[in-house]
Parts: sequence; C-alpha cells; structure tokens
Amino acid sequence: MDRRIKVLAVCGFGVGTSLMLRMSIEGVLKKNNVDAEVENADIMTGSSISCDIILTSQELFSQLDGKVTAPIVVINNFLSNQEIEEKMMPIVRELEK
Repeated sequence: MDRRIKVLAVCGFGVGTSLMLRMSIEGVLKKNNVDAEVENADIMTGSSISCDIILTSQELFSQLDGKVTAPIVVINNFLSNQEIEEKMMPIVRELEK
C-alpha cells in the first residue's frame, strides 16, 4: 500500500478519553507492525475529518453514524488493547489490501 492508514479516536471533547484511546490504538498498531497515522478529536471535529477508520464509544456512535463514510468501531473499554485489536485489526487488514 502506498499510503498510510488514518485512524481517528473520537470522544465528547477530544481530550482525555480520546487521548487514552489513541495511545491504546497506537500500541495495537505497533504490535501488529502497521504504519498508520492516529489522531484524536472531539465528536464535532471527528465527523468532518477524512480518515479510514473511526474508533469511539457506544454513546457517540449514533452521533457519527450516517455522517461519516469511514467504518465506525465501537469500543467499550478504551484501555483494552485486546478489544481494540479484535475489533479494529480485521478492518485495518482489509484497508491494507
């Protein structure tokens, strides 16, 4: 693939929670040898940023659904690398093709 995958971590205000999620995402991507750009953003900004995949909470899913073209992955525990890996990596692998 000739371009980096762009992953977006979205929370309500774009600071604390999405930053924790971003760090977890980066850890999972590194473990899986994926070179990707990861950003964190608030819900309003997140719906307007061009990206390949969005990770967010169940509460914010409905606010993004239908407003973005990227696949949205709902994460229940932002600190669970296992959950992030199980839900995100199949989509990342498809994007890499």
